[in-house]
Amino acid sequence: MTSTTAQPMVRAENVHKSFGHVKVLQGIDLEVAPQEVFCLVGPSGSGKSTFLRCINHLEKINGGRLWVDGQLVGYRQKGDKLYELRDSEVAAQRRDIGMVFQRFNLFPHMTALANVMEAPVQVKGESRAVARARAEKLLDRVGLKDKAGNYPAQLSGGQQQRVAIARALAMEPKLMLFDEPTSALDPELVGEVLDVMRGLAEDGMTMIVVTHEMGFAREVGDSLVFMDGGVVVESGNPRDVLSNPQHERTQAFLSKVL
Repeated sequence: MTSTTAQPMVRAENVHKSFGHVKVLQGIDLEVAPQEVFCLVGPSGSGKSTFLRCINHLEKINGGRLWVDGQLVGYRQKGDKLYELRDSEVAAQRRDIGMVFQRFNLFPHMTALANVMEAPVQVKGESRAVARARAEKLLDRVGLKDKAGNYPAQLSGGQQQRVAIARALAMEPKLMLFDEPTSALDPELVGEVLDVMRGLAEDGMTMIVVTHEMGFAREVGDSLVFMDGGVVVESGNPRDVLSNPQHERTQAFLSKVL
């Protein structure tokens, strides 16, 4: 579970993000502790996925600061000024952050095993033997040991998403970001993906999860934030927020989804 003494794994300070004239994030302040399962919930368009993408600099913030494990994300600070990091430096930061999207984005021409091996070989320069051994272990961990030789088209959506999780884990990240990982799945396949995520939480992986699965948030989450209109409306222990929301906007949202 979470530790209150350790440096935060993620710290956001007054984070702003706009697309043109549309303000998507309007001053996000939050902290995620090491080994914490941090759930972000809220209506579509509230800024949850954009915030997640800012954490690994897939989106550049327009104001504020973001740190991962004490490192400023995407920038170097000298005095009061921020200087954007080079692409190679941003890529190096991203290696420590795994991300799983709504869509699986697997390489269609590669087997499940090859998909999981690819990044460690290409990005980290690992030997194929080392990468293969880890990939086999990871596919076993997500319950797909027998599907190693299958191509994505031969797998169900739930199986493809589990391969995507194994692929992210292959880089041995210290932080995992999940952007509504079950929203593209048929209802009967959701459970198998949530089971893998539950196992990661039990193993102590730090996770930020954008989700509509309130049961998962209640059962597995350590913290829950409700976002709307680019701001944090309410936050706290998931069980407390979900059973007794204090803000009327949270109450209105939860009345529709619970």
